[in-house]
Amino acid sequence: MQRKVDFLVIGSGLAGLSFALKVADKGKVLIVSKAGLEETNTRYAQGGIASVTYAPDDFEKHVNDTLIAGDGLCDERVVRMVVEEAPKQIEELIKWGTQFDVKKNGTFDLAKEGGHSEHRILHHKDNTGFEIQRALSERVRNHPNIQILEHHFAVEIITQHHLGHLIKRYHSDIECYGAYVLQPETRKIMTILAKTTVMATGGAGNLYSTTTNPLIATGDGVAMVYRAKGIIDNMEFIQFHPTSLYNPAERPSFLISEALRGFGAILKGHDGKEFMQKYDSRGSLAPRDIVARAIDNEMKTRGDDFVYLDARHIDPQGLMDHFPNIHEKCLSLGIDIMKDLIPVVPAAHFQCGGIKVDLNGHSTINRLYALGECSYTGLHGANRLASNSLLEAVVFADKAAKHALHHYKENIIPANIPMWNDEGTTHPEEIVLITQNYREMQQIMSNYVGIVRSNLRLKRAMDRLEIIYEETEELFKKSILSQKLCELRNMINASYLVIKSAQARKESVGLHYTIDYPHAKKDNKLFIS
Repeated sequence: MQRKVDFLVIGSGLAGLSFALKVADKGKVLIVSKAGLEETNTRYAQGGIASVTYAPDDFEKHVNDTLIAGDGLCDERVVRMVVEEAPKQIEELIKWGTQFDVKKNGTFDLAKEGGHSEHRILHHKDNTGFEIQRALSERVRNHPNIQILEHHFAVEIITQHHLGHLIKRYHSDIECYGAYVLQPETRKIMTILAKTTVMATGGAGNLYSTTTNPLIATGDGVAMVYRAKGIIDNMEFIQFHPTSLYNPAERPSFLISEALRGFGAILKGHDGKEFMQKYDSRGSLAPRDIVARAIDNEMKTRGDDFVYLDARHIDPQGLMDHFPNIHEKCLSLGIDIMKDLIPVVPAAHFQCGGIKVDLNGHSTINRLYALGECSYTGLHGANRLASNSLLEAVVFADKAAKHALHHYKENIIPANIPMWNDEGTTHPEEIVLITQNYREMQQIMSNYVGIVRSNLRLKRAMDRLEIIYEETEELFKKSILSQKLCELRNMINASYLVIKSAQARKESVGLHYTIDYPHAKKDNKLFIS
């Protein structure tokens, strides 16, 4: 089966949906979502979206906070562009139906999170992402020029490789013509041809055993573009959120929003004492890389499985008003956040690297854009400032939409693109091989490529990953495809890129901390683990 559209969007979070809405009046759009339209990383974003809104805040402060958090590796041009575009994009989200919390006087109720010097986080209670996803999904479903394929899985993007052309890795003339898409129930693969393709597949949190990401976050976009010989950059920088709810029986881990620390909650050890002042003068509101390493160090030196977050001193009504979902979730586990300490542990949360793009969100493959968490724009550098991710997604969606609308009509789709070739494949006899390799991949990444790394750990990770890579590739070649098999293959590719990038960086910077190349910064004490 073959379909042709003007714009193919792979992924249905904030980046993909906002791009679709911005181009749909000019052309035919098809959105491919591997789960339901609303099941995205965006949906699980609790904290909010950062934007300069009122004095005494200003663009320079937001820029500076972002550059500091990024530990010297941000692209300042990108940072300034995103920060200065923020207010306009917030207005558009509101126009599309997003409701942000306001005070009684009608002004926005702005929160403050780690690394921010001012209150600038617009939010909807403690489920901002859910509210944004709701508003955009409703608008997309009602647009006559947008079609949606839910529960469909993009297997590969279509390039000259599929026409039999030989292309050198990172050749500047690679073009994207759409994607091969799997319908998991029938296991049939569709050929979807597009003048413009957008990768908006989210992150790769499921590389790790403990993550706040939904099960769909399997690095699909990065892996597909890597196999198509696009440039992938900065994959060593995996952000671990310092405070996920400690509940080993649950996956994904429930996020205890950084906004709760911004509201006054304090990290404490099992002895009831604060510990963050030992690591950073900003205490519990230091940037996430510092807080996650501090918690990791406290757990390892004390032999504890978690630390505590203390909100007992905060006004109970304020907690209920601002964090109803966190209160309800904890209460379901017998924890009353107004009276009890909250057990927390770091969890894989955000991928700061990804598909390299320019200021228009355009990748190194022609006619292919990458937006949101799967992209590497240069905004985050070595560490993401809290609540900058939703902002990045919507700003770059706007830039990409404008650029794509200017060029898509001139894009010609070749007439000789073949259908997917599954000749000679059979149903895999041992599904257990897929599930076992999935678990082993997560163990490798969690044990050796986590918050603290070393040359030895990274080598062990690569050696072990190589074995399951060979097994999985062999299975992929001879099997009728399933979503689970494709996801495993993508996660192994993404894991390889994280390890390879970590091995190449001979320094500790931001989220990449290695005991072989430690460094001490002013007010950021050395960590030994």
